[in-house]
Amino acid sequence: MNITVYCGSNHGVDERFTQAAQQLGEWIGSHGHVLVYGGSSVGLMGTLSRAVLASGGAVEGVEPRFFIEAGVAQHDLTHLHVVDTMSERKAKMIELGDVFVALPGGVGTLEEISEIMTRIRLNLTPGPCFFLSIDGFYDPVIALLRSMEAAGFIPAFDHAEFRFPRTVSELTDQLVHLRPDRAQYSCESGWQQPAWMEGQLYG
Repeated sequence: MNITVYCGSNHGVDERFTQAAQQLGEWIGSHGHVLVYGGSSVGLMGTLSRAVLASGGAVEGVEPRFFIEAGVAQHDLTHLHVVDTMSERKAKMIELGDVFVALPGGVGTLEEISEIMTRIRLNLTPGPCFFLSIDGFYDPVIALLRSMEAAGFIPAFDHAEFRFPRTVSELTDQLVHLRPDRAQYSCESGWQQPAWMEGQLYG
């Protein structure tokens, strides 16, 4: 299974974030999965990718050319996909991924996993997606989703599609049971309207 992971290019102030990246990388590598990530050597991204490689796993990095020129790319990856823009980077990581996970991170991480949430809602990408909410890091996202629901902007918030495990072991216990099949989902060129949209009006 190709596991696309979004995470910070910094380590953050809580050592548990780095420990979680290390543990998840070891699990991905030792269980024969493939890590898809942003290609960088810094922060949680570097910790995660090095842990996968050290555990005998494969790593597909996707890095914009200007980041490579800045010297932040991770070396010795199984494959490094070089792209020109951040938009191309996101699209390639989605193309390569079977399942999508957000570790703690900043606005870039939030942007990336938010696109996955939208794609799942629109029947464009297999769900669920996962927010690894170490020490409640992503609790504000849960609160925001509930506010959106209460305000009538999204249907009832469903943990079946957006999951918030609080430990690496809780995350991996859920990942191990997944059998995602991208072939059963539509793409933009042959989009199939999801059931929840039936009868809705959009202005």
